[in-house]
Amino acid sequence: MHASNDPAPQGSGSDPQDGSNSVPKSLRVRDLLAPTRVQAGLEASSKKSLLDRIASEFHDDRPDLDERDIFQTLLRREQLGSTALGHGVALPHGRLPDLDHPLGALLRLAEPTDFDAIDEQPVSLVFALLVPDEENEQHLNILARLARMLDDPTFRQELLEAPEEELFDRLVAKDDQLAEP
Repeated sequence: MHASNDPAPQGSGSDPQDGSNSVPKSLRVRDLLAPTRVQAGLEASSKKSLLDRIASEFHDDRPDLDERDIFQTLLRREQLGSTALGHGVALPHGRLPDLDHPLGALLRLAEPTDFDAIDEQPVSLVFALLVPDEENEQHLNILARLARMLDDPTFRQELLEAPEEELFDRLVAKDDQLAEP
């Protein structure tokens, strides 16, 4: 069995008392992200090269996932329309048949890269998301949650300026803050 750097999603069936094999309806950032999938200073000269780097980052952390399949699913989604949100943020995402739970990666680019954003601003912050083929509503909920988090200009600036080793904790803390009633 492959040991991965992924945190086990809560309610994923990993707890025998749980009795379920499904992931929780409201995944949190800590369920998607591992510190090994958070990077600053990533180099990419174009959208396609960025998608290739994202695929490589996921594969490096999860060698059981095929790097080419990851690239192809991200590229297919981008061909439907850019996943850039504006304000220098992109949320590239795609589905993989062999994935058992959603995975995320946060990347801060060394230099902003054109990503066909509606506001024509190049992207500097990228949260990439891979989800299992059968995920539907959960996939959309995750994207909406990330978009809300990254819509905050003060928070975006914090992520742009924070040392790499603080990015994971800052993202988790912001998610916790938004989850509070």
